[in-house]
Amino acid sequence: MRSVRRVLNGIALALTAYFAIRGLVRPEGIRELALDIAAVAIYLVVTVLALYVEPPGGQRERGGSAAPMRAVVLAMIGAALIPPLVTLSTVPAHRADSHATWYLGAVGAVMAILCARRRPVSAWIGIGVLAVESIWMLGAQAALSLGLVGSAVWVALAQLLRIFTDRAYRDTARLAALQQATSAWQASQSVRRQERRQRVQYALEVAGPVLSRVIASGGHLSEEERVAARLAEGRLRDELRGARLLDDDVREAITAARRRGAAVTVFDEGGLEGLSPEALARIRRELAETLREADAARIIIRSAPDPDVALTIVGRSAAGEGLTDEDDVLLWREIARRPPGALA
Repeated sequence: MRSVRRVLNGIALALTAYFAIRGLVRPEGIRELALDIAAVAIYLVVTVLALYVEPPGGQRERGGSAAPMRAVVLAMIGAALIPPLVTLSTVPAHRADSHATWYLGAVGAVMAILCARRRPVSAWIGIGVLAVESIWMLGAQAALSLGLVGSAVWVALAQLLRIFTDRAYRDTARLAALQQATSAWQASQSVRRQERRQRVQYALEVAGPVLSRVIASGGHLSEEERVAARLAEGRLRDELRGARLLDDDVREAITAARRRGAAVTVFDEGGLEGLSPEALARIRRELAETLREADAARIIIRSAPDPDVALTIVGRSAAGEGLTDEDDVLLWREIARRPPGALA
């Protein structure tokens, strides 16, 4: 965008120099040189106002900044003064000469700049003022043939250019957003594929030897092998239901609890979303310590969306051979999402 604007500014400056030279270098017809110089000076000032004055604080819109209204008003006032000054500085017999009507193109160029600077209404008002002044001073036919139509065409082209440029910026922004969304989706799919590969690899490492032994023995397993199969099944279930709750210490603590006869159930229902790796490590460390100290027959570990509690650990006793709602609660532990004393 900056390179395009530099090119457009260069074209505008070249036109400004052309019209200024036309206003100063006139072969004949000048009656008041001071008025002619004043008209050229005003033209240079309003061109600078239209081109370079930026909004306060450097506020910019996508695709270029809008000219501040104060600069627009000053530029329009100055542009309205140029035609009568040029007319008064020229003898009546030469006021319709081409070299004495340079202000038609000059004011049109200023209005085109204002239109390109996101002030189309002001630009068309300026063209209307120029039309009234030039028709009053030159007549309708002379004004239209000497440059008034061309000035209006310049403003129309500037407005079309601005419309197409804004549309191109919107399309570019939409394409960039789609590309970012596509990249994010591809990255998430890649992470999911990697997680699936890790889960499959872990399943093969855990269950593979047990399944091989079951096939080899025809299902006749020793008591030690049955315990190993039950532990392998529990580990696979834990990985499927609550992988985010697990690390090596937690897995070891769960395995130790199962070896001593406890039934351990793990559920991850979203309570660990948004936590930092440090917070996850703290929660897992507290979970492993709790499991090592627990002696309940049934242990339930659950995470659920809660603003304060990350994990709930419940331990219950066994009533006879099974577990019922009448079992005593031997363990109730809640692990906070943030350590005590931490700011929310």
